Order: sequence, then C-alpha cells, then structure tokens
Amino acid sequence: MNLAFWKNNKDKQPKKKKSVAREWLDAGIFAIIAATLIRTFIFEAYTIPTPSMEKTLLVNDFLFVSKISYGPRIPMTPLAVPFVHHTMPLTKNTPAYSEAVQWKYRRLPGLSDVKRYDVVVFNFPEGDTVALDAADPSYYRMVRQFGWSEVNNNYKVIHRPVDKRENYIKRCMAEAGDTIRIVHGQVFINGQAAPVPAGSQHRYMIETTGDALNPTRMEEMGITGPDATIDASHYVYNLTPEQAAALKQFPVVKSLVVFEEANINVNFDYNDIFPHDTTHFHWTEENFGPLYIPKKGATVKLDDSNIALYDRVIRVYEGNTLERKDGKFIINGQATDSYTFKMNYYWMMGDNRNNSLDSRYWGFVPEDHVVGKAWMIWMSYGEGGIRWSRLFRTIK
Repeated sequence: MNLAFWKNNKDKQPKKKKSVAREWLDAGIFAIIAATLIRTFIFEAYTIPTPSMEKTLLVNDFLFVSKISYGPRIPMTPLAVPFVHHTMPLTKNTPAYSEAVQWKYRRLPGLSDVKRYDVVVFNFPEGDTVALDAADPSYYRMVRQFGWSEVNNNYKVIHRPVDKRENYIKRCMAEAGDTIRIVHGQVFINGQAAPVPAGSQHRYMIETTGDALNPTRMEEMGITGPDATIDASHYVYNLTPEQAAALKQFPVVKSLVVFEEANINVNFDYNDIFPHDTTHFHWTEENFGPLYIPKKGATVKLDDSNIALYDRVIRVYEGNTLERKDGKFIINGQATDSYTFKMNYYWMMGDNRNNSLDSRYWGFVPEDHVVGKAWMIWMSYGEGGIRWSRLFRTIK
C-alpha cells in the first residue's frame, strides 16, 4: 500500500487498467451491497401468497414494503445469504443463514409507529415453523390448534430466529394499549365500532324466499359461490360490504346476517381460538374479547382467569421464566400477582375475515416481529394475465 499517496507522481505513469473480469466483479459486489442496504433499510419486495387479505390485496399482487415507515429493524441474524429469506433456493430446508451471531432487537427511528388499520408485514409470531404439506387435511388444523410449534412425530419442526420466520401480511386492527372486542363479526376498538375496509370480505348467511338468486346478476356483481348451501332457502356467501348491501335489495332475499359457524356447528372447537383456554374462554372468530393489547410500560394483574392471555408474552416474547407454585405466580424466581410489559404489541386480522389465520388464532404480534408497512402494488397478475388497473396502486 502506498502511504505517500499525496505525493506527486514524478514519473507520470498511468494507473494500471482493471481487467474486464475485475470491472464486472467490482460492479457486482457494489450492486449486491447497494441492493442489500436498500432491502434492509428502505423497502423490500413482497408477494401475496394467500387470499387472506382479499379483496384488498389479491394473490399474486407484488408489493413494496416500506421499512422506513416504522423504522428499519437492524438484522438480528446478520450472517445470511443476500436476497434470500430463510431457505436456500431449490432446497426444502437448507438454511440461508447462520445463527453463529445473534444481535438484540434494535430499530432505527421511523416516520411513525404502527397505527390502527395499517396493512403490516411481520414475522409469524407463534414460534417455530413446521414443514407441512398444505394438501394434508391436518395442515390447517395443526396450524390453528397448535400454532406451528407442537412437536409431532409425523412432522419436522424447524426452529428459526425471529427475523427468519415466515412473513405474514395483515391489517393492524388494534395497537398497543387498545382493548378489542368482536361482536357478531363487528370489530370494536375501545368501545367504538371500527371502520370496515371497503375491500374486505365476510361470510354472510342469506335466507331467501325459496326462489333462486339470479346467477347472471350475481356474476355481474363479482359474487361467486355459494360457499355452502344449508338448505333450499339458506346459503353462505363470502361478500364485500358493497355486495352485501346490494344483495339485501334483492326481492328474493328475506334476511342477510353475518354467518357464525359456532351457531350451527355443534362440534365447534373453542380450543382453536386464542388463548386456547376453554375453561375461561369460549370465544369464536365472530364473538371475541374484550381483550387488552399489551403496551410497553403498562402493568396487568395476573390471576388464573387471564394468565392464558399473557403467558406467551411473558415467557417467550419477553424471555422470562414463569411457573405456578403454591397458588402463586413465580416470574424469574420472584412471587408476583402482576406483570409490566417490556414491548408494544399489536392485533392483526386479515380483511378476508373468514379465510384468515390471524391474531384470533395465535394472539399478539410483538413489535420486534414487525417488518414494515405495505406501501404500493408494483405488479399484479391473475388467470387473465396482468391486472393493469392494480399497478402502482397505494395500499390503504
């Protein structure tokens, strides 16, 4: 290395020209570093894989997710292959990262905090990821009831760090410090009815006079189905608010109400629903709560009737020991009847309310799991090709 770089070059010799291969290598390294910094700290591309947010977001919508909205999260697992989330391409379970170095959760300042009704991308909070085949009839049952983390001899459990877990996208229906309640499908936040997203869908029970609904008119309205036929005059359809309002005006429609599975399913399993404690809670996806969403610095009283709500927060998300001994709760070796939260938490729900595995099944999303805010659709395609009307649409 020439330490006298400030001295004049007396011989006026030209600098050695780089080879073409070296120029390409330098350009490639620069591109990888620049793209990695952009992906980590500014925005990242994301694809909608499931219909849980329809019709707000459709399968095969390609999004930009803003990292600066809530502040970029410093990588907790820094040793990773660039541009790969958690698994090497063309392999099933080969990790694309190393856990040799693990950093604590830190986040740079952002434009705002997570707000109610934001569409948010986050790492799946229930814990471990189970390698399952979605075609297996027990797949969704296990996801709902055991939250991915149940060890079963028939399935392989893959343990991943927080920032390498699956990416999910849902709408934040309640922020830290809120109290959420769902009554006959209507969400209430702090006692006030929450706005219903225009593109959201809900299952409705439609009672007719016995005459058939006009299939041509239904097709014109974009209504498919029915999802279920109960009898000759009762049908279940998945509808947007606009479609539901229009169907109410049909002469053959006697009534249209939110469909509640628990009302007709005598075998409804309340253990599927968070907090999976059927002794104290008989909540359903349509009738849920009230439930307080933990806020950093807030303190809750603990007893046998509510410990199931905050058990995972205390043990897993915030890293404490928790046991029940001699009728008392012991946290980190100290007897207590209360707990003060160390992080903010959020309640996430899909806009396609009856086709979404969300907080109603696995509970709170900790702030250290938040990836970013869904910002804009930059590409979208379906069976008919590119959906031109959706391109460059901002997400609300």
